[in-house]
Amino acid sequence: MLTRIDPRRTPRHVAIIMDGNGRWAKARWLPRAAGHRAGVQVLTPLLETAGELGVEVLTLYAFSTENWTRPETEVSTLMSLFLETARGKVPELNERGARLRFVGRREHLPESVRSAIREAEALTAANDKLDVYIALNYGGRSEIVDAARRMISAGLDPEDINEETFARYLYAPEAPEVDLVIRTSGELRVSNFLLWQIAYAEFYVTDTLWPDFSAGEFRRAVESFASRSRRRGGV
Repeated sequence: MLTRIDPRRTPRHVAIIMDGNGRWAKARWLPRAAGHRAGVQVLTPLLETAGELGVEVLTLYAFSTENWTRPETEVSTLMSLFLETARGKVPELNERGARLRFVGRREHLPESVRSAIREAEALTAANDKLDVYIALNYGGRSEIVDAARRMISAGLDPEDINEETFARYLYAPEAPEVDLVIRTSGELRVSNFLLWQIAYAEFYVTDTLWPDFSAGEFRRAVESFASRSRRRGGV
């Protein structure tokens, strides 16, 4: 029997570090690409469950600025898989009412990937059931540096810069702050993910590898969040 979650205690914004694809594949004597492909299959039931629970925003960590240091063949596979996923999943997500947006340094991505990003964002721009942000070539430190550069370019007076002003220059200033961070594969680190936005987020870490992460475990993460008291530095 499923526990009913109080809508008032449902996290508005959930961010997920999707980790463990390589280890999942290695444990099955499969190439790493098989793990990445298996990880894509998690997305549809995850988004369905998020919508059912009342989550408004999902941010998924797909490819970091540090991932370029991986073997060239793996990086190439990841870029090809992104294009394959865009062709296969974006129309489906559009039908489900999801609005897709991408955060990260796009200029370093292949033109084919940048084109797919533009098409996905344009296709889903009018949807309003669930906002899905894909962090692609993303780094939290890079985002903060880029925000500082944009403020300098805009000619802001240092005396006029505060936390609210700074937040307006992030990649997705319209997105609410993160309430819950989920990390799969048991690693206890944030991996340069949304460093500004997770300042007061709750964390849910599971040993489950990403390809095995289920809708049921996503629900358990949300239930865990709903049971906590968030004091934000207060008593």
